[in-house]
Amino acid sequence: MVFPVETEERVKRKALDVSRDHLREIIDVARKISQLVASFVSGDKDSVKQLYQDIKTHQNNVDVAQRNVARELAEIGAILVSREDFLRFTNLTGNIAGYCEGVAFRLLQIMDKGWKVPNQIKDDLSKLSDAVFDTIFKLRETAMTLNYGTNKAMEKAREVDTAERIVDDLYRQLEITLIDSKMDFPLMLLLWTVVQNLEEAADKAKAASDAASILALTI
Repeated sequence: MVFPVETEERVKRKALDVSRDHLREIIDVARKISQLVASFVSGDKDSVKQLYQDIKTHQNNVDVAQRNVARELAEIGAILVSREDFLRFTNLTGNIAGYCEGVAFRLLQIMDKGWKVPNQIKDDLSKLSDAVFDTIFKLRETAMTLNYGTNKAMEKAREVDTAERIVDDLYRQLEITLIDSKMDFPLMLLLWTVVQNLEEAADKAKAASDAASILALTI
């Protein structure tokens, strides 16, 4: 079946709009995580608690936005041949929020228990968090270029790849630092999980960027 061009273009714009609304919530979560890590490093427990609550609220907003995407794509139906690509994009970005919430929970637990983290590890954690946010923010820039042609989207996607490689390097260095540290095992395990979740969030941003590149071919 062939659909009118104007109808196909309209549903593509609608699908892109709801996907971007979802991504906007993801960016809010990622920004809060960057702020929470900074508060953790400075020892501001009250700020960490408040930011954790904010992140949980945004996590709920992400879930609502993701259901909105799924509902819109279901209503659009066969008119949009790339709807599976849109679903893949939003599923990948949705995972980012989950990893961020896990980071926030564990860092708050460390503060609640009064465990002391070496300053070098705090500094490295701050660098990693900033690099992860940079990767996720570049994903947003990739999504914003989807209306401007495949070449522009591919260019921005390469920037995500570059940012994610920086995250990988920082993650590996910090992983070794944690293993070599003299911290008690429970603290080391929590911090290792924090670091791993941050790295996974950047990985999902890269995968979502790849999915956006595929979307660019159909928009």
